[in-house]
Amino acid sequence: MEPAERAGGGEPPEPGGRPEPRGFVPQKEIVYNKLLPYAERLDAESDLQLAQIKCNLGRAVQLQELWPGGLFWTRKLSTYIRLYGRKFSKEDHVLFIKLLYELVSIPKLEISMMQGFARLLINLLKKKELLSRDDLELPWRPLYDMVERILYSKTEHLGLNWFPNSVENILKTLVKSCRPYFPADATAEMLEEWRPLMCPFDVTMQKAITYFEIFLPTSLPPELHHKGFKLWFDELVGLWVSVQNLPQWEGQLVNLFARLATDNIGYIDWDPYVPKIFTRILRSLNLPVGSSQVLVPRFLTNAYDIGHAVIWITAMMGGPSKLVQKHLAGLFNSISSFYHPSNNGRWLNKLMKLLQRLPNSVVRRLHRERYKKPSWLTPVPDSHKLTDQDVTDFVQCIIQPVLLAMFSKTGSLEAAQALQNLALMRPELVIPPVLERTYPALETLTEPHQLTATLSCVIGVARSLVSGGRWFPEGPTHMLPLLMRALPGVDPNDFSKCMITFQFIATFSTLVPLVDCSSVLQERSDLTEVRTFYLLNYALFGLFRCFGLIESSTLEQTREETETEKMTHLESLVELGLSSTFSTILTQCSKEIFMVALQKVFNFSTSHIFETRVAGRMVADMCRAAVKCCPEESLKLFVPHCCSVITQLTMNDDVLNDEELDKELLWNLQLLSEITRVDGRKLLLYREQLVKILQRTLHLTCKQGYTLSCNLLHHLLRSTTLIYPTEYCSVPGGFDKPPSEYFPIKDWGKPGDLWNLGIQWHVPSSEEVSFAFYLLDSFLQPELLKLQHCGDGKLEMSRDDILQSLTIVHNCLIGSGNLLPPLKGEPVTNLVPSMVSLEETKLYTGLEYVQYFKQNPFPSPIIDHILANSEDDTKSLFLIIKIIGDLLQFQGSHKHEFDSRWKSFNLVKKSMENRLHGKKQHIRALLIDRVMLQHELRTLTVEGCEYKKIHQDMIRDLLRLSTSSYSQVRNKAQQTFFAALGAYNFCCRDIIPLVLEFLRPDRQDVTQQQFKGALYCLLGNHSGVCLANLHDWDCIVQTWPAIVSSGLSQAMSLEKPSIVRLFDDLAEKIHRQYETIGLDFTIPKSCVAIAELLQQSKNPSIKQILLSPEKIKEGIKRQQEKNADAVRNYENLVDTLLDGVEQRNLPWKFEHIGIGLLSLLLRDDRVLPLHAIRFFVENLNHDAIVVRKMAISAVAGILKQLKRTHKKLTINPCEISGYPKPTQITAGDRPDNHWLHYDSKTIPRTKKEWESSCFVEKTHWGYYTWPKNMVVYAGVEEQPKLGRSREDMTEAEQIIFDHFSDPKFVEQLITFLSLEDRKGKDKFNPRRFCLFKGIFRNFDDAFLPVLKPHLERLVADSHESTQRCVAEIIAGLIRGSKHWTFEKVEKLWELLCPLLRTALSNITVETYNDWGACIATSCESRDPRKLHWLFELLLESPLSGEGGSFVDACRLYVLQGGLAQQEWRVPELLHRLLKYLEPKLTQVYKNVRERIGSVLTYIFMIDVSLPNTAPTTSPHVPEFTARILEKLKPLMDVDEEIQNHVMEENGIGEEDERTQGIKLLKTILKWLMASAGRSFSTAVTEQLQLLPLFFKIAPVENDNSYDELKRDAKLCLSLMSQGLLYPHQVPLVLQVLKQTARSSSWHARYTVLTYLQTMVFYNLFIFLNNEDAVKDIRWLVISLLEDEQLEVREMAATTLSGLLQCNFLTMDSPIKRDPGSVGDTIPSAELVKRHAGVLGLGACVLSSPYDVPTWMPQLLMNLSAHLNDPQPIEMTVKKTLSNFRRTHHDNWQEHKQQFTDDQLLVLTDLLVSPCYYA
Repeated sequence: MEPAERAGGGEPPEPGGRPEPRGFVPQKEIVYNKLLPYAERLDAESDLQLAQIKCNLGRAVQLQELWPGGLFWTRKLSTYIRLYGRKFSKEDHVLFIKLLYELVSIPKLEISMMQGFARLLINLLKKKELLSRDDLELPWRPLYDMVERILYSKTEHLGLNWFPNSVENILKTLVKSCRPYFPADATAEMLEEWRPLMCPFDVTMQKAITYFEIFLPTSLPPELHHKGFKLWFDELVGLWVSVQNLPQWEGQLVNLFARLATDNIGYIDWDPYVPKIFTRILRSLNLPVGSSQVLVPRFLTNAYDIGHAVIWITAMMGGPSKLVQKHLAGLFNSISSFYHPSNNGRWLNKLMKLLQRLPNSVVRRLHRERYKKPSWLTPVPDSHKLTDQDVTDFVQCIIQPVLLAMFSKTGSLEAAQALQNLALMRPELVIPPVLERTYPALETLTEPHQLTATLSCVIGVARSLVSGGRWFPEGPTHMLPLLMRALPGVDPNDFSKCMITFQFIATFSTLVPLVDCSSVLQERSDLTEVRTFYLLNYALFGLFRCFGLIESSTLEQTREETETEKMTHLESLVELGLSSTFSTILTQCSKEIFMVALQKVFNFSTSHIFETRVAGRMVADMCRAAVKCCPEESLKLFVPHCCSVITQLTMNDDVLNDEELDKELLWNLQLLSEITRVDGRKLLLYREQLVKILQRTLHLTCKQGYTLSCNLLHHLLRSTTLIYPTEYCSVPGGFDKPPSEYFPIKDWGKPGDLWNLGIQWHVPSSEEVSFAFYLLDSFLQPELLKLQHCGDGKLEMSRDDILQSLTIVHNCLIGSGNLLPPLKGEPVTNLVPSMVSLEETKLYTGLEYVQYFKQNPFPSPIIDHILANSEDDTKSLFLIIKIIGDLLQFQGSHKHEFDSRWKSFNLVKKSMENRLHGKKQHIRALLIDRVMLQHELRTLTVEGCEYKKIHQDMIRDLLRLSTSSYSQVRNKAQQTFFAALGAYNFCCRDIIPLVLEFLRPDRQDVTQQQFKGALYCLLGNHSGVCLANLHDWDCIVQTWPAIVSSGLSQAMSLEKPSIVRLFDDLAEKIHRQYETIGLDFTIPKSCVAIAELLQQSKNPSIKQILLSPEKIKEGIKRQQEKNADAVRNYENLVDTLLDGVEQRNLPWKFEHIGIGLLSLLLRDDRVLPLHAIRFFVENLNHDAIVVRKMAISAVAGILKQLKRTHKKLTINPCEISGYPKPTQITAGDRPDNHWLHYDSKTIPRTKKEWESSCFVEKTHWGYYTWPKNMVVYAGVEEQPKLGRSREDMTEAEQIIFDHFSDPKFVEQLITFLSLEDRKGKDKFNPRRFCLFKGIFRNFDDAFLPVLKPHLERLVADSHESTQRCVAEIIAGLIRGSKHWTFEKVEKLWELLCPLLRTALSNITVETYNDWGACIATSCESRDPRKLHWLFELLLESPLSGEGGSFVDACRLYVLQGGLAQQEWRVPELLHRLLKYLEPKLTQVYKNVRERIGSVLTYIFMIDVSLPNTAPTTSPHVPEFTARILEKLKPLMDVDEEIQNHVMEENGIGEEDERTQGIKLLKTILKWLMASAGRSFSTAVTEQLQLLPLFFKIAPVENDNSYDELKRDAKLCLSLMSQGLLYPHQVPLVLQVLKQTARSSSWHARYTVLTYLQTMVFYNLFIFLNNEDAVKDIRWLVISLLEDEQLEVREMAATTLSGLLQCNFLTMDSPIKRDPGSVGDTIPSAELVKRHAGVLGLGACVLSSPYDVPTWMPQLLMNLSAHLNDPQPIEMTVKKTLSNFRRTHHDNWQEHKQQFTDDQLLVLTDLLVSPCYYA
């Protein structure tokens, strides 16, 4: 690609054409920079900046200076990208990325630096078109190590690492950005790395799939596909298809597939999976079906992310088969009725999201295929591109639901966004129906909701509407009628209506020039339709509406009496809407229309006198808008008029001293101050008049008067000194050309042309600048002098005078902000040492500065004066704060204003943009706005952030005001103070000591206000810096101890709630924001190498001396010093905090804060200093529970720090098993992982066996595949020594050893641990468990002798809290004994077995959860062969029945906890348990039954049918079910109702088989219900055999008084019917349903129907893909319509209408039978048949509740014929008709159109009830 073409990306040559010899081709610039008025200076400026960045960043890294140098220059690089885009050569781009990649992946990098680098790296990688895979390759392992280290941190839960919340998103985004550049072999390596984690019963499955989702590269070019997704596609899709119950990771697989599909459209054949995909997406919406439905809770939490599902669907569309489109249409058909506004529920948000995202996603795909510049990314092959037909089909299938959603309860926003995108694709299908709904909505006065909804949708489609185009040529003709009808919406009484109307009018007038085209009619003949001269009337009509609005607001409040300063919020919004609409209308007018309008406005505003608050502001705004559009003509009218009035009214000098001024004078001042906000050049004509007015009015006594006059001064200064565009018209050059050469209608909705926008800039001329300085000299200087003298005491000034002076100063400063130079002065040096220059770069913003102020422009003595003499003069202080803030930060625009404008710009852009064609096709006004924002961005960053003396003084003044006595002053000053702190480099270090002065305990002179002010200064605001918590040792070392010791300050009082709350907030904020601060700042060699390349890179470069080896040595030395400093600071901080906490009379609150801060300082790379360890260990027995809790966590962390490393070896699993490694992937029980199973014959019972066994602790190893190198722990003799004496230990260990060997200490500790904390809320506490685990791991059995008596005592005590305590200790013991020798372990179990037996027999309701947690925790990640004592103990006799049913249930629960943790490695135990349980399944007790059901679920959990999985050796469901069915036979054979006549007590004597059967059935039901939510795959075939039985039992009515059996059966059916079916199971299910439909029990027949409804909806596409199944279901429903039982018939009708409604069956099928002739006496068989027909007709009618299809009227007629038939027919007909009436009543006006007159007559007769008075 030639460079020339590259620069503009194939667009026309750039404005002004750039001189070629630049030396490099920029990657991608921000085009808007080319349109700035000073564009020609930018290239040189950016080259210089880039060269400095490259040079200094390279130097910083070579000198090992991550901070401040490295961070400073990376921050400069991100600013550079914001200002100029990616304006550097490809080589530099690659170098930047590689350098940052190396920096980000430094393993010990401090987390906040890591995030900073990562954000910049993401930004550099953002536009992936710019760098292809050949330009850049990034390794994936460093990222994986980072994610593993941070997101799956092993030490975070112990409080040894503090990561911010944002880190997860940043890391994932970073991986996503680097993914396209992973090498080709990465996929294979990743699979090898993470496949071994894929054990579906284990949490590692989740981890593996997460890794796959974020790491696997999917955008490889087609020739590399065999190295990419083909390696894993079948395997993962197979997994996805075979999982049924939505485990958590299923959603992540969907995200991965969606990404894969999008990146490889056309290279993957999705057709075989389409029905399954759509079925699952439909299920994932969780829509309610049928009447009594119970959702499985996990379906709600783990449902798919709609965004990804949409991307997936979009990517599969198109292609030859059209299968996806067919299913998509089916999907919307089946859910469209849920969109009707009368439906509401928590599923609604998902549905709306689906609607909003789909069109958006399709438009993006079309853009990619048709309009996007081709880049290195794989293009879509032609065979799979979307054709026009595809697009049309798509729009047609989605438009119905969108139109319904317009009026939804959640608002019309989603629908409007969907319509905007659909209208881009097919305006002719989308806009007409929207307009059809809009016209009636504009007519109605009673339903404002309808109006706002339709208008917002029309705004969405506005651009497509007015551009017309080839698809929808009649579009523009709709515009006038729409605008005319919208005008009544400007209604002062209905606020939301008013706003939407304003938005509506503004949108259309922006898109359409308002030009009177009637004169063109003679010259052109092609214009007959568009009656454009109406536009003239329209503009004027709009004006009158606005006048009306204003007068109403004047009349409502005659505001003069009620002295309210502010407008109400609503009024200010209306004002905004009004003025912006008005100015858009006028901007878009042609000259003659404008002149008429101007005259009207002038007359209106001069003939009335408005009060200045509300109406006055509105009118003045309108006048301003008018003047802005055509300054010359308008100024001629307004300025002389206003000036003369004002001069006349102020002739008399008395006026100057009046407190209250004449309204006319105020109004004219206001008007004048607003209309001077125009192009400065035009104002120069009137300067004498204006200056006269200012001299006359600036010193009025009346505050309102001089404020308005100051406004005038402010606006004059702004207009003459700012750079801004002077017009925003939608066509460059305006509309004032004769119609013959310029024809406006061609411009409707036209995008601006970026390459010749022709912006008219206002750049201050020298005349204007001198006028501005003249104004400053005459008005600002005298005031400054006065204030100076007042401060020095040479001049007395009253309060009001001071306020007036300050107001003038403030207005002068903000008026001339960008003319006045940045503050000069000496920089404050020595805040941070650095070997790299930290100089700032100045940007040029279009003005040469003149040095105006010699010294600090603001006399600070005045502050002293006010604070000393009149501290309650808060208004003056507010102004002073504003002035300081502006001096520090104001360069012509405010940061927050800029941010909000940027936001609103983006909103408008979204609502108007054309996503389909892309390429910045925005309307011209928007583009101009964007250029202006670019200019403002430059003015905001012009100054850089060097911290100078003058800033220091001002910030100190702010600090003084922040600690003064009035809270409002403090508050305002603090906000400005925080803003200033964030703006200057390193100034916080300078200010912290000053703030901390106020907190010193030894100062006597601090008032409470100062104390509070200082605390607020430390706390910071929610967005800015928090001084108390800067991530830097030097700062924390000062602030944290000061906060703790401030508890002893005189000003501190714990009685004041506000102060207590402040300390709480401070502590809470520090805890929330603290991140571990680094101790090691070394930069690895690989980084330095890249930095050298970067520093030497040419184009652009600056002259620089390369670093000498001495310099580099010095850098390394400094860096080592810095590391040593950090460590010293760390230990120092710990010491000072400890001293602080241990002060004698420190209040408890501060002790707690101090201990909290100390616990934040635990780290995983450095052990705590010794006295801190002693402190925490002693505090395990502190009186306060808060402290004890912190101490427990801290000591657990310390024990982790002290843990000795255990040696590991690599083994080869195949050698152990003696089988070869499997050739292809087979998961599950294979010969080569059999040795991991628990086998009671070979468990190690002697020392020799124990030491020769190879233990694998983690449960997932070996299930799916073996890892590349399998690591296990080495033998006992190679591990650290056990049983050490005190002398062998380190000092830190000795401290712990001494305390825990002391019986008194332990006794006290146990007492505290067995206290209740919150009654009934306590649970097994993992932190305490970690503490004990650490103790027993680090000191093996040293403390057992001391603990043993306590354990025995506690186990016998059945109190809740004592049992919990002993459970925590025992779990810690079992897990801590991981590396003990055989002898020690054996002794341990001799002690534990009796304890556990006692505990299990004493178990109670309160404690069984804790014991379950205890055993589960003990077994987690442990080799089962090590715990054989425990398992044998638990399996002894779970159901002994000794302690009653409850103890039995608890024992099962505990056992289940242990076995579930072991997953697939204990098949033998599971078999033993099942064999034991099977005879006991007929339990009488409900709680035992439930528990058995749950245990069975876990037993069969391992029997999964996942792909490539070997059959398990654990128990199988089919064999079990077969045995059960055998026992249930007596129940299956009987055909009558099954009553539950088993009492809950064990009768004497043998019960008969039936009773046994019923008991068994109850347990089985519990099992099926439990497994519906938990297991991975449902064993459908087996459950089907039980179905007929359940159908018989389930009750028909919703009545809770039924016994357990019936309720369970019903629930179970509901859950089963929601299950996911596979295509091969469909015939089996239908077989069972058919068989049941012939059953003699009508309950069974009835229940079949309810089951059918849910099942079909939840597996919709699976059924639709199977012709026979559809036929069978139709036959089933229709045959049940003729059932002899009335209830069954009615239910069949309901089911039928449901199936019709979700388009499962269609209307044309031969359902409609004519119900025969009318007769009085009908034989009963006939009656049933006729009733069936009537019901069928009724079902058809009710199946479309929200519209009237063509066949409906005739059907209704047929029905009405049967109104007088015998019951139950008559009842049915009546019900149907009343339902019809209810559902169609809302939109009856539309629906009426479908009927003929005769039909309407009949209908009205039927629907209106007969009159009673006839």
